[in-house]
Amino acid sequence: MKRTRRGILRSIGAGTAVAVGCVGAASAAPPRDGETIADIASNDDRFTILVEALSEAGLVATLDGNRQLTVFAPTNTAFENLLRVLGISKDKLLERDDLAEILTYHVAPGRRDAESVTTSDQVPTLNGAQIDVDGTVLNGGQAAIAQTNIEASNGYIHAINGDNVDGTGVLLP
Repeated sequence: MKRTRRGILRSIGAGTAVAVGCVGAASAAPPRDGETIADIASNDDRFTILVEALSEAGLVATLDGNRQLTVFAPTNTAFENLLRVLGISKDKLLERDDLAEILTYHVAPGRRDAESVTTSDQVPTLNGAQIDVDGTVLNGGQAAIAQTNIEASNGYIHAINGDNVDGTGVLLP
């Protein structure tokens, strides 16, 4: 009988699976007083391209308020992989008409910690679509969760990339 990652996670517990699966830090410091998802991403060198894209798409305010959200944040490496695969520059990516749609595909309503995500079959997104989840792999290999539970005052960030999967690390609807 073939076991899926979800089945394995459910059988040994998501917290243990995160640690055993080398997914990265399974927990982070408690939310810093007042630091929002936008604040934390802006101060993390791994997310500079994401922050530029959010700014270009006019979405910084969405991640800077009180609404509880979960962001599957592509790292710079994920964006660089995407640019290479698409054969375009960062400037061309930032000019895309569907940039906001792509970015809101990375944001789920509600505060979802790693256990909530990894034990779900699908996670709804702000653009109305669903992200398929199989343990720490998203959308059949488009991205892998690299670090979980980066906690903000208004939700969680889960860093994603293309390591250990066939995709670039950026989710495309």
